[in-house]
Amino acid sequence: MADGAPAQSYSTGSLTRGTFSQLDQLRLFERKYDPVTRAIIAALPVDRGWRCLELGAGAGSMSYWLAEQVPEGGVLAADIDVSRLDDARAANLTVRQADIVSEEFEEGAYDLVLARAVLEHLKDPDALLARAKRWLAPGGWLVVEDFYYLPAEHAATAVGRTLVGGYVRRMQEQGADMGWARHLPAALSRAGLESVGLRLTPAGPGQSVADDELIGLRLRQEGHALVEGGMVTADELAEFMDLLGRPEGRDMTTLMVSAWARQPAG
Repeated sequence: MADGAPAQSYSTGSLTRGTFSQLDQLRLFERKYDPVTRAIIAALPVDRGWRCLELGAGAGSMSYWLAEQVPEGGVLAADIDVSRLDDARAANLTVRQADIVSEEFEEGAYDLVLARAVLEHLKDPDALLARAKRWLAPGGWLVVEDFYYLPAEHAATAVGRTLVGGYVRRMQEQGADMGWARHLPAALSRAGLESVGLRLTPAGPGQSVADDELIGLRLRQEGHALVEGGMVTADELAEFMDLLGRPEGRDMTTLMVSAWARQPAG
């Protein structure tokens, strides 16, 4: 569905499992957030010969785009699951299977390091920031984007308060830190980087057609776990899905915190 087209209803089959794949979610995520990430990087003094590293490259859209921006340089796309990455997309693209918690990359080698929707899932995100700083060349840039979850009790609808609260609890049980992104600009400064920049992008029901599609897809895939875990009822899940695309269901549930900073040239 193109942006600007009427939003569809997601209520039918909201508890169906396996209808969509993880790749479908990644593609919708890219559609929503790639324009933001690209605009941030395009505003940096990118050179055709830059060497770039993407941590947690997912389905590869940003790595493929970066490869086009640095035709005389190179891009290393790293992820623990590389099944969705195609290193044949560009001659200057390399794919590496890596657990970024333990993997070490060449020190002082990269003009740009990108990590999007990655650090909030780590036990010690500040430790990765410190390591990423070592991988930067003098004057290189670190771009990090993660999500700050707004308090569920402030949701715009009663069913939103219940469902968002249940979703957040489930992610916390899986080890995600729902508030770490708020610390991101200060964490970049503490890591010894300079020229820190910040941009916030709201997300949630009604923020865009892509938001509604992504939320609907995720709940079709994961909603059953919320119901089976006793976090929401099937009726509450169906009610929330029915509100997608309707003005009375519009809300902000998260902010994507985009922050970037430079390695001192010295």
